[in-house]
This record gives sequence, C-alpha cells and structure tokens, in this order.
Amino acid sequence: MHDAIVHPGGARMRWVELPGADPARVYIHGLGATSAPYYAEVAAHPLLPRHRSLLIDLLGFGISDRPQDFSYTLEAHADTLAEALRKAGVAGASVIAHSMGGAVAIVLAARHPELVSNLILVDANLDPHPPVPVQPGSSGIASYTEEAFVSYGWKEVRDRVGPHWWSTMRLADPRGLHRTAVSLAEGTHPTMREMLKALPIHRAFLHPEGDAPAAADDLRAAGVQVLGIPESGHNIMLDNPEAFARTIRTLLP
Repeated sequence: MHDAIVHPGGARMRWVELPGADPARVYIHGLGATSAPYYAEVAAHPLLPRHRSLLIDLLGFGISDRPQDFSYTLEAHADTLAEALRKAGVAGASVIAHSMGGAVAIVLAARHPELVSNLILVDANLDPHPPVPVQPGSSGIASYTEEAFVSYGWKEVRDRVGPHWWSTMRLADPRGLHRTAVSLAEGTHPTMREMLKALPIHRAFLHPEGDAPAAADDLRAAGVQVLGIPESGHNIMLDNPEAFARTIRTLLP
C-alpha cells in the first residue's frame, strides 16, 4: 500500500499500486465505494499491457483518512487527488473513473491539466441533480441535512442500497459521504458536462448498452467517444469485466 499526505492536518490518501511502465493509469471509485475491489480484476487483466496502475481512494472513503475539517466538495477532492498524484510522481496519466469519481476526474483534468492526458469515464455524473428523498444513491443521501444523516439517515440509506453497495459504503466517513453527495447534487460551475466538452485531451464515456447518457450526440460532437458496454449495469467493471477490459484496451495508449 502507498500513501501521501494531502491535507494540512496530516490526512493521508492511500492507494494500491500495480507496477509497470509509465504513463500511469489512475483508477477512481464512485460514491461510497473503494477502488481496489471495483478495479483489481480489470487493472490486472491480461488484455491490458502492463502499466503502473494506482487504485486510489479519495479522502473519506475506503482506506484513506477521514479528516473532519475537509469540505469534501468535488473541487477539494480533485485538488487533494492532484497532490497525491504529484507526490507519487504521476503526470500525463490515463484516468479511469466511475460515477462520482468521474465528476472528480473531470474537475481534476480541468484544474490540473498536466496530470491527465486521457480520460475514461464510466457511467459518470455530468450534471447537477436535485436531492430526492428515499432514493438509494447520492440524491437520497443529499436529501438529509448533515446532522440528520450522521444521526440516523445513514441507517436508512444502508437499508435502501443493499448489502453489496453497503459493503464498501460502510467504510466511508458519514460526514464525508454526505458532503460529497451534496456537492455532487449541486454540481460545478461550469457544469461537469461543459468542462468535459472543453477538455483538450482524449475523452471517452462508457455506459451500459441501451442506457446512453443524456445529450450523447452533443458529447460526440465535442469529440467525446460514447461507447455502450453490453450485459452491464451501472457498475460496468464488475458486471462485465471482460467487455470492459476489451473496450478500455482500445482507449489506452
């Protein structure tokens, strides 16, 4: 395991690293997830040529620290991730990012362009969305106040998301989980979608086949490859790792 101090209070971001050639590949998890369980099979897949691969956990999630004085906005996540990557000696990486992690990766590429040369988004959040009570994901979490979520809301969310998602969500700091969900619901300015369209790097958006992102033609017109993965749901890399690996093989340098 590797780590780097990324916060003035000494909080560390940690990652599992697979050895290989540069440029590195950086794998970023979604909300309430952790990177190693989601990406290990794909990162080590025999279809992919060996490259240095960092399966990294954002602050507040998985094996990384949980500072209570951290804002957990998408921008703050991107900036601390940038600090970790610089300390790891990463530049010009291919970034593979799922769901909420895709939103963070877009902000990372916009704010720290020297770190990202290739961006592969996996059913990522591109637009702000209003909090919706009794929903299992980020919109449901964001519908609580922070104190209500920490007090009892997390238990209701646990019962809604089910055992598989909860197996990693239970590792997240409750305040960090809530603040991240609120920031994801609010989105960025400009929006993640607009930032993605403006990035001057190779970009791809992978989605479950038959469930393309909103305004997919607009993304294509901006140069984003939009690719459907068969026999998969939101967690594409877990649902169909073989097809996922074949697809990202065509997108990686």
